[in-house]
Order: sequence, then C-alpha cells, then structure tokens
Amino acid sequence: MMARNPNRLISAGALLARRLCTAAAATEPEEVAVHAASRSVRQPRLYRKLSALGATGGSVADTLNEHIKEGKLIAKHELSSCIKQLRKYRQFQHALEIMEWMENRKIFFSYADYAVRLDLLSKTKGLAAAEEYFDNLSPSAKNLLTYGTLLNCYCKEKMEEKTLALFEKMDELNFASTSLTFNNLMSLHMRLGKPEMVPPLVDEMKKRSISPDTFTYNILMQSYARLNDIEGAERVLEEIKRENEDKLNWTTYSNLAAVYVNARLFEKAELALKKLEEEMGFHDRLAYHFLISLYAGINNLSEVNRVWNSLKSAFPKTNNMSYFTMFQALANLNDVDGLKICFEEWKSSCFSFDVRLANVAVRAFLGWDMIKDAESILYEAVKRSSGPFYTALDMFMAHHLKDREIDTALIYMEAAASEVKNNEWQPAPERVLAFLKYFEEEKDVEGAEKFCKILKNISGLDSNAYQLLLQTYIAAGRTEPEMRKRMKEDDIEVDSKIEDLLQRVCPE
Repeated sequence: MMARNPNRLISAGALLARRLCTAAAATEPEEVAVHAASRSVRQPRLYRKLSALGATGGSVADTLNEHIKEGKLIAKHELSSCIKQLRKYRQFQHALEIMEWMENRKIFFSYADYAVRLDLLSKTKGLAAAEEYFDNLSPSAKNLLTYGTLLNCYCKEKMEEKTLALFEKMDELNFASTSLTFNNLMSLHMRLGKPEMVPPLVDEMKKRSISPDTFTYNILMQSYARLNDIEGAERVLEEIKRENEDKLNWTTYSNLAAVYVNARLFEKAELALKKLEEEMGFHDRLAYHFLISLYAGINNLSEVNRVWNSLKSAFPKTNNMSYFTMFQALANLNDVDGLKICFEEWKSSCFSFDVRLANVAVRAFLGWDMIKDAESILYEAVKRSSGPFYTALDMFMAHHLKDREIDTALIYMEAAASEVKNNEWQPAPERVLAFLKYFEEEKDVEGAEKFCKILKNISGLDSNAYQLLLQTYIAAGRTEPEMRKRMKEDDIEVDSKIEDLLQRVCPE
C-alpha cells in the first residue's frame, strides 16, 4: 500500500516539526483578523497595543493598567473607539475584556454600552450568558437598544420562537418601531429559508409608517431573487428611485448585480456593476471588494484586474482582506499565472502572513494538480505563520486520497489531528468513508486499524466506521477476538446488520 510517487511528496509531519523547531525564531506579528494586516501609523497607540494582543496573547487588563502606569490618561471615548475597532475586526473577546475592565473601574455605561456588552457576551460566552445579563439589567436599561440587541442575537442563532415572542413583547412596549427591528426579522426568515415572509414584513412596516432603509430594500431584493422573481427585484430598484432615492447607494446595485449573476444574466449584471462604480466613493474599500467578486462571477477577468489596479491606487497599503478577495477571484477564474503573481506580490509585502490567504492559494493549486506550488505555499506558511494549519493539511489529505496515495493521505491526516486542540477539525464523513472503503478493497486490516486509531483520537468511532472495519476483516478473512469488547467500550449500538458481521469476525 505505497503512495504512487513518495519521493516527490512533502511529509506533513516533517513540516510541523520544522515549525516547532523554528517557533522561537523572530517572526512577523500575526493579526487575528484578515482586515487588520496593514496598520496605519496614525492609529492611536492604545489601540495598537490592544489589537496586537491577538498575536501576543497578553491580557487586556494588564495592557490598560500598564498604559496608565506610564502616566497616560485613558478617556472613555478612547476606550469606546478601541471597542468599536476590535469588534470591526472580530476581536470580540478583547472588546468584551475592555468593557469588563470599565465595569470594574465603575466607568459610566450609556444605554448603548449595555447593548454592546450584551452583543459581545452572546458572541463570546453564548446566548445563555447574554440572556442572563439582559435579565439582570435595571428596568431603565431594558430599552429599545438592549431589546433590539437581544432580538438580533436570537435571529442570528435562528431561534424563531424566541425571536417572535420577543418581537411581540417589544411591540407591546412600543419598541417595534424601527426599520432595524423589522430588518432583523427579515434576516431570520432568509436564514430559515422563508424568503416569502419578507415582502409582507415590508408591507407591515409601511402600514406602521416605518420607512424602509437601504438594508430593508437590499434584503427585499434578495428575497425576490430567492423566489426566482427577477422582475420583483427590479421593481424594488424602481421603487427606491421613485420614493426613497436617498436610500439608494452602491450596495443597492451590488445586490442587484448579485441577483443577476446568480440568474446568469451577465449583461444585466455588468450594467448594474457600472452603476455601482458610479455610486461608490473612491476610498470605499468594501465596494472594490464587491466589484472584484462580482466581476469574477460573470467571468470578466479584464474587469477584475482593472478594479484591482484601481483599488491599489486608492489604497497603496493594500490590506490582507483585499488580497483575500483577489485570490478568491483569480482562483474562481482559473487564472493560474495571475494567482501566482498576486500571491508573490502579497507574500513580499504583507505585514501579517495570514494562513487563511495561503489556504485559498493552496486549494486553487491543488485543484489545478499543481502539487509542487501548493507544497511551496504550505512551507512558506509554516515558516511565517503560527497557523492553524489543519485546513491546509486537510486539503492535502483530500488530494492524495483522491489520487489513492493512501500512505501520504494518512500522514497529512495525522498532522492535521496533531494541530487540533478543541475539536476545531475532523475529517469529513465522505473522506472517512473513502479511506475505509479503500482498506476494504485492498483487504488491508493493518491500514484500517491504523486509520481507526487516528480517527478515534480525533472524533471517536461510530457504528458506520465499525461496520466498515468489520467488512475489512471479513474481506481479508481475518478475525478479531476483542472486537465485541472494543465496541462496547466505545458505546456502539449493535444492530442486526452489525451483529451478522460480528458473528464472522468475533464469534461468541
């Protein structure tokens, strides 16, 4: 059971060993969020210290206390600004710790602060912690802001019953009076696959004299698209132009373009993208990202490159999120040379070698069967990033499994498993099946047992895995006297089908 060409393949275990050996070497600090790669020197010093904690692992409280010991005052508006930035870049835990530090120092909380604290608790400690915090708020702090935040938490978790019950309570308190409240309900219905519920909610808003905002119109447009009603989406645009032109901006056209892309109406999509460019500002990074992705969606490489050059002109310090967007576009367009050039450009200039960008390139090159290029990127990632690497290793495992290079696929699986600390990764069920089917076909009991040992350490063995293991023993004409005991220890329920297999492998 040898790999097809083992001499040309990288040992994932060796890669990770190399990483451990060089962990003490000086490396560039890694940003937690893709967005935060290129910091401006104009950013406040306190925020720079706090945002760096994602890489250094330090304490927020210690950082703030040290800042004060250095003789520097910290104004509340500065803390609020840091919280806002950390939330923007998804550093929710550190944002929450700032608020906890503020509470410990008895710094005054506004109603908006209570709402932010509630949202951060939901994101970091779960919905139960957020609900407990809400329940313990003073009556005056239970207002439109905090009720609305809790409603948003329920919607994001797709908790329909709790959402509707809370909306009813808000309605009784006259808190269901904003477009944001209705937008949350619409988002919930879209997440639940009920786009038909969105237009009636917009009608209800209008009955209550609640003016739709840009988000309302965008999600209404998306609901019509989900219902395959392209004309309905176009009517939304006409309504905005006719009744609420101040609500029309570039996101309106990006939404309409996405509707056309998904419907493969590429000519209409291109017209919508031209309107998008007319509406966007020169320094709106997100608008550039949408343009790049949507032009890629209509297979227009020349426009992707044109917009990319415009973005770099507007933002000479191009950040990781922009490169991430461009990598994905080039990969989707199968532009091999373009991705190579863009990756080298990023690699030579990036402030933070974010492994997620490397993963986009690895996936693309493996998809193009350019194994050496993919291996080179993984080497670079191990050298310059602190990981995690299990996503890339999983991709290599899948590639070699597809090519029936089982020994090598197992090496990558073991390496990925060694990266996992809190069940962040486990092999997909279809890959587990592919491994075990291979061992059954090859009558390879030792290989199947080795695989099951690795799998047990990652996620445990279920009845399906044991069934395939038993079939491998039968194919090889082998028995295993301890099999019943092993299955009992793993709490495997023995149905009639498994019992028939056990009778042949481990007869009583």
